[in-house]
Amino acid sequence: MSEKPAILYIDDEEANLLLFRVSFEGEREVLVANSPEEGLQKLEENKQRIRAVISDMHMPKMNGVQFIEKAKETVNDIPYFILSGYAFNDEIDDALKRNMIQKFFTKPFDKAEIERHLNGAA
Repeated sequence: MSEKPAILYIDDEEANLLLFRVSFEGEREVLVANSPEEGLQKLEENKQRIRAVISDMHMPKMNGVQFIEKAKETVNDIPYFILSGYAFNDEIDDALKRNMIQKFFTKPFDKAEIERHLNGAA
């Protein structure tokens, strides 16, 4: 088992999963999932190790906010974030106001900005 803090990233595009993993795996253990369903399974299997979850917003079957609502039923005491190439919208604003998510990041992502929030959260 890795001594690095683990984070889970969910995105339905393989290229985004690879880019995220390559960007963050030096400082962290990066677990990835290419669907909300796989993300929920990985969260359940690794709930003792995962320190934060970052999800894409627009995915088939379930969007990022819907995924996080379900994920919080399994693990509620870690920070959740949305990372999206789409614009900030009312659903994301509502999720922030309800403390469902900690922060909304835009693609292409700023690694330093995400690290600052992960370090503050971890």
